[in-house]
Amino acid sequence: MLNFTKVTEFILLGLTSHREWQVLSFIIFLVVYLITLVGNIGMIVLVKISPQLSSPMYFFLSHLSFVDVCFSSNVTPKMLENLLSETKTVSYTGCLIQCFFFIALVHVEIFILAIMAFDRYMAIGNPLLYGSKMSRVVCIRLIYFPYIYGFVISLAATLWTYGSYFCGKIEINHFYCADPPLIKLAFSGTFVKEYSMIILAGINFTYSLTVVIILYLFTLVAILRMQSVEGRRKAFSTCGSHLTAVIIFYGTFIFMYLRHPTEESVEQGKMAAVFYTTVIPMLNPTIYSLRNKDVKDAMNKVISRTCLTK
Repeated sequence: MLNFTKVTEFILLGLTSHREWQVLSFIIFLVVYLITLVGNIGMIVLVKISPQLSSPMYFFLSHLSFVDVCFSSNVTPKMLENLLSETKTVSYTGCLIQCFFFIALVHVEIFILAIMAFDRYMAIGNPLLYGSKMSRVVCIRLIYFPYIYGFVISLAATLWTYGSYFCGKIEINHFYCADPPLIKLAFSGTFVKEYSMIILAGINFTYSLTVVIILYLFTLVAILRMQSVEGRRKAFSTCGSHLTAVIIFYGTFIFMYLRHPTEESVEQGKMAAVFYTTVIPMLNPTIYSLRNKDVKDAMNKVISRTCLTK
């Protein structure tokens, strides 16, 4: 039996062992990754330079885009490297670092989504108090919490992974270092890790999702009370973008993490993981820009200024 501290690297089995599929996957995921970077970094820059996007909603949206860039960059480059590599390995240190940032960024994102739901409720349910209640100082304090909490939780979870033991076969049935396949791989010391993962994920996901649902129920009541048809349409449009992102994100994570890590669940989880590590970060800026008139107007103004300058 090998002690975990003696393991120097893991083998990532990836999505497929067929060479032709690996090359095709590399091309597809490279394109998706580049689109993700351009879309999210573009959203961050657009919010930064556009005066009409100075409201708290876009401040939180820029942080969501930042987390999506980090989230995708934590997984995709190594996945692309292994798709074209014969060895397909990840170092022990690299595996722990990837686990740490993955867990941290997941928690940061779910609580940013909850904060964005709170922002929408304040803007629609209490428009007269919105400016004072959601000041710049308040927004900065609100955004601190997801980062601090997410990285503290991740540190504890990573230390639990460090305490696991592995024997002989050190192949991870995944394309990145994820907790479920690592637990399945471990020889002993998995009881605390497995149930702490399920309990912590259950508590954090349930709490944040409950907050989002309750806030949107109150927001829906506030929208239905509006006298203006145009006001209701705009409110539904901005809320619809956020709800779409919430449903996609929470749905895929619940599918993967709130189950015991069996061989079947790990295989199914890989398919879900492709979606939330590559597709969701790419879709978020698209969802918020296509359904948001302010973002489209700001984008058109930036493009117009750029063209006039040239």
